Amino acid sequence: MSSTPASLPAALPISTPEADAKRAGYRALALLSFAHFFIDLYSSGLSSFQPMLVERFGLSLAQAGLLAGMLIFSSSLLQPVYGILSDKSGSRLFTVLAPAMAGIFISSLGVATGYPMLIAMVLLGGMGIASFHPQASANATARIAAGKSKWMAVFISSGTFGMAFGPAFFTFLAGRYGLEMTWLGAVPGVLVTLLLALRFQLAPRSKETSNHFDLAPLLAKWRPLSILFALVYVRSIVQMVFAQFLPLYLNRERGFSVQSAALGLTLYLAFGGMGGFVGGNLADRFGGKRVILISMAGCLPFLALFFLTDGWLALASLALAGLLLLFTIPVNLVMGQRLAPSQAGTVSALMMGFAWGSAGLVFIPLVGWAADRVGLGTAMAVVSAFPAAGYFLARMIDENA
Repeated sequence: MSSTPASLPAALPISTPEADAKRAGYRALALLSFAHFFIDLYSSGLSSFQPMLVERFGLSLAQAGLLAGMLIFSSSLLQPVYGILSDKSGSRLFTVLAPAMAGIFISSLGVATGYPMLIAMVLLGGMGIASFHPQASANATARIAAGKSKWMAVFISSGTFGMAFGPAFFTFLAGRYGLEMTWLGAVPGVLVTLLLALRFQLAPRSKETSNHFDLAPLLAKWRPLSILFALVYVRSIVQMVFAQFLPLYLNRERGFSVQSAALGLTLYLAFGGMGGFVGGNLADRFGGKRVILISMAGCLPFLALFFLTDGWLALASLALAGLLLLFTIPVNLVMGQRLAPSQAGTVSALMMGFAWGSAGLVFIPLVGWAADRVGLGTAMAVVSAFPAAGYFLARMIDENA
């Protein structure tokens, strides 16, 4: 009796270095996008806690504002520092430890024993948020060769959706278990850190990329980088002012309940998350400059309609304004990284953190000061005209730079 060798299955998956690298790129994107959702969820935690913290500790509005300023400083303005450090050291711990650090300190604000402890916890939680963004954004699409704007939009939008979900998450925890038990909100962050420790690896270096900080590539492209930074700054002014004052405006000047006003902010941020995804896809098809021009010009009529109308039309206009305004988040970031690929972490920190944070530190107090004199609606309406300046800035972009 003769025997014949068993035949191999006819349709085994073909493994090649190129296919393996492609799969690794998408796995890295999915992992970092998942982590980004929770990082930005924690970044919106303080706004949820502030009314309860003001009542518990008898804080003045100035003290409450200082807490918000400390969070902006530590989570946004420090991002370039972490970008430089991560580019220089090449350690993956900037990304791995961030969710646990942000989750533990932000979620545990309810157990603080006094105002100095609140400030310390906000600063430490913000440092966790800041350390994640430069390195994670530099690695999110580093292994993906084509359609970077589209895939960067996935990473960016995941964070925006996390920020939109944060107020509901922390309000639920405080309402269900009390302010003293909101530390339970740290559990997802700790679990995400464990997942990153097991799965996250820095993208391998290529001929264009480096894990070392070098000022020369940034200086060589200072003019186009400055234009992109100015565009991010203009967009961030509107984004930050609305994120901070929209619930207050809807409650005081539009007659919304506190809960309905919070849902108005969620609507605005959620459509902004969708806008980032749509804008990233359109940029791969039509070019980044064209998408930025559409964003800056297109959001203006909807912002105006929001202030000039009431009811469902005002809310629909608000949603569409958020969608169009945030078209440019992944587009600006990818364009900046292409200008200085060897310094992707530093560029990401400047575009995502420093511009966002500095806009908030300057214009949130300025709008608050103006609102005391001319009314909050008037002050916000003036700010909503700023994208007109962004349109003229975008016309200066040279996509061949």
